[in-house]
Amino acid sequence: MKPTGEVRKIDQLGRIVIPKEIRTDMDFNKKDPIEIFVDQDMIVMQKYYPACTFCGTKEKNESERYKFSGKTVCKSCFQGVADLNK
Repeated sequence: MKPTGEVRKIDQLGRIVIPKEIRTDMDFNKKDPIEIFVDQDMIVMQKYYPACTFCGTKEKNESERYKFSGKTVCKSCFQGVADLNK
């Protein structure tokens, strides 16, 4: 992990502000879904990417993900299903 030198307080509603520099570096934009994990005594946040329904991989590149019947399917699994129908 890389220290940032940033310190923030939790407000009375339990919120913290992520500094703009960090949001920019991490490509966090307004309304982006963020996953939150707990690892021992740390809270870890990362941008949320839906996992493939079949294999569970998370593709960051939207062009590598497909929607099928409301489910997310990665390019590899999508191609595998298409090959089955030949």
